[in-house]
Amino acid sequence: MSQNYSEIYLPGSVYQFSTFANKYGIEGKSVLVMGGGSEEISKLFLQNKADDVIQIVEAEETLLTARFYLKDFKEISVRLMTFDNTDFFSNKFDIIYAQASISNSRRNKIIKEIIRILKPGGFLAVGEIVQLEKDCPIFVQKLWQASDISPLLNNKASDYYTERNFEILYEDDFSSSLRDFYQTSQQLLNKNVDKLSEQEKAYHKKFLKKVSHESNLYLNLGADKYMGFKILIMKKV
Repeated sequence: MSQNYSEIYLPGSVYQFSTFANKYGIEGKSVLVMGGGSEEISKLFLQNKADDVIQIVEAEETLLTARFYLKDFKEISVRLMTFDNTDFFSNKFDIIYAQASISNSRRNKIIKEIIRILKPGGFLAVGEIVQLEKDCPIFVQKLWQASDISPLLNNKASDYYTERNFEILYEDDFSSSLRDFYQTSQQLLNKNVDKLSEQEKAYHKKFLKKVSHESNLYLNLGADKYMGFKILIMKKV
């Protein structure tokens, strides 16, 4: 397995992928990776001898970025699709992988689509943004609303999936990875924002503001007491 994980800027870093790969294997499997920012994950699936790797994203800008980072990996197909209404035929994939990319208000519809396109006995590996406390302050609720995050309660996340006929094979609370994620995001923002032209800053203004705001709330204002991250690996029954 490749050891160059420095480019994985996602909650959970490489831990979600490495846990799945070590426990359940990848070679010869058809894989769908859901979400922008997952390009290094797609590479790892390919490097670990997956038979077919497709990554889907939901925005044109994200598509262009993903294709740029994967330009030397022609075996990986990057496509623009909404996660809850894909173009794939039923029972297509052996593995569907989503790392912090489906914890939103459309989760129910997305999971319904995942069930349709995942083979019977196929694996679903998800990293979920979760709510650590039942009652959260207004500023945390507003953060989730602004970012379209719809977190499951930490102690109810597995129930959500078992109710939808998934067998839970593995779960782990990896909330500590969020601090690393937001610290890295803040460092990258501070390091690179001055390199952008005024036109680029204007183009990316919404994203830059979102990253800065979320990082500040989590690292400095106490949102870490309410936001967590959970990894679940499941099998479609």
